[in-house]
Formats: sequence, C-alpha cells, structure tokens
Amino acid sequence: MQQEYISEKTKFQIEEAILIVLIILSVIGIAISDFSAHDGYMYWLALVFIFAGSAIGIAWLQSKQQETVDFSEIVKEQSLHWITTLLVVGGAFLLQKSGQLNEVNASLVILLILSLATMLDGNRIGWHFSFVGLFLGMSSIIIAFFDSFMWVVCILAIAIVAMTILWEIWMNKRAEKYADF
Repeated sequence: MQQEYISEKTKFQIEEAILIVLIILSVIGIAISDFSAHDGYMYWLALVFIFAGSAIGIAWLQSKQQETVDFSEIVKEQSLHWITTLLVVGGAFLLQKSGQLNEVNASLVILLILSLATMLDGNRIGWHFSFVGLFLGMSSIIIAFFDSFMWVVCILAIAIVAMTILWEIWMNKRAEKYADF
C-alpha cells in the first residue's frame, strides 16, 4: 500500500486554517456566553466535539506523513482525551445545576477546561493547537478582569493568528537559508 505524503507547506496551511477557524468559533462562543450563559454552555459543549474532530483531523494528516503511525491508535488516544474532557465539562455543568457555580462562573470554568484540554492535546499534535488552548485560557482571565472584554479578546485572537503566520514565515526563510549549507 502506497503512503500518500502531504508537503510541509500544505500541512502548515491546513493547521493554520484550523487554528483560525477554532479561534473564530471561540470568539463567537465568548460573545454568546456574554449574551446568554445558558446558550454559552450549550455552545461550548458543542465546541468540545468540534475541537475533538479538528484534533483527529490534524492527527490524521500527520499519520499520512509517517508510515509508522497507526491511525486507529490515534483515534483511540484522541477519543479518550476528548471523552474525558466532555465528562469534566459535564461535571462543571452539574456544579452549576447544584448551585455551587452560577452560569457565568460555570462558563468560565468550561472555558478553562477546554483551554487545558486543547493545550495538552497540542503537545501531541502540534503547537498550533496549543495556541488555541492558550487563547482560551487567556480569554477566560481577560473576561474575569475586563468589563468590556470583547475588544481585548478580538485583539488577542488577531495577535495569535498573526504571530503564528509570522513565525512560520520566519522558520521557512531560516530553513531555506540553512538549506544552502
């Protein structure tokens, strides 16, 4: 069976597109949570599935580049990670239902849980995913300290996307420079 390989540039472009989409969806989730904490909870719950699918998609791309990687093992590992995340998010929801957390606090806790899960998964599948988790974690802190937080969150989102693009451009130029030696 012949292995299909994806160029590093194409892989980066796909991962960058996923990063941008996940950050946009996260900004939308923050706005929804600000408008309605209950709707925000449902949105973040759905986003756990989208993040899981994105992580599995990135891992699949990576498995196409390495013959030694078994995609079924990746799916098992990713599924366990994201099902566990879903269970912890459910725990936050139960804390809210019991009255231990109000809806706003529960949304922030869920944002932090998703942040942690995404950063940890980024260790397995790549730094782009870790940046999404970093964005989520920083956003939860921004929300806690700023009354008008949406503009700060949007600036942070733009900065993270710009930094990842600039980093990749710099790394490509550096690789080209040292490829001549």
